[in-house]
Amino acid sequence: MLKKVAIALAVVVVGLLALIASRPATYHVERSLVMPLPAATVFPLVNDYQARNSWYPWNKLDPNQKMTFSTPSSGEGAWYEWSGNDQVGKGKQTMTASTENARIEESLEFIEPFASTAKVSFTFTPKGEGTEVTWAMDGDNTFMGKAMSLVMSMDEMIGKDFENGLSALKADAENIAAAAEQAAKAAAEKEAAEKAAADAAAAAAPADGAAVPADGAAAEGG
Repeated sequence: MLKKVAIALAVVVVGLLALIASRPATYHVERSLVMPLPAATVFPLVNDYQARNSWYPWNKLDPNQKMTFSTPSSGEGAWYEWSGNDQVGKGKQTMTASTENARIEESLEFIEPFASTAKVSFTFTPKGEGTEVTWAMDGDNTFMGKAMSLVMSMDEMIGKDFENGLSALKADAENIAAAAEQAAKAAAEKEAAEKAAADAAAAAAPADGAAVPADGAAAEGG
């Protein structure tokens, strides 16, 4: 009886291992969002790792995580390291290429809780008067990754984070654009007020060449 149970268990284990091994060797996750803003407004918020603090979806999972940034923290060659709770783990992200207002490429290394690497990219494509931002991740499925995919795929696990991150990025970019527009409006109003004051002062001043009574003229006239 025990022998039969052991054989049955062995068959189940072998079958499970075969099923895990049959899962895709790679994964791809991609999400896009059109933002009603020029790429020049959105790009800097992605190109600088420190600027990502306010919209990166995983930062909210552990606000107390330790983060270390390169100097400078933007552009090709920039990097940042993080170490936090079980939800964010530990890892390093490096910007391997940066084409202004067009595309960013990165190398992503997860150290904990599971070691793995991935390639990340952000693409900025003009869409009418706005910009479509596409966030993508590609990587190899480790054995653990294949096992987890039996329950939930990487697209299901990461895709929602990408969607939340892009929405937060859009909100940040819109706030910055609104602030810049307000500042420009205030500057224009100030310039107009200063010009109006200068014009009023000029109108009140005597015209060039106007006759000015000489001293004592009033007395002589009397």
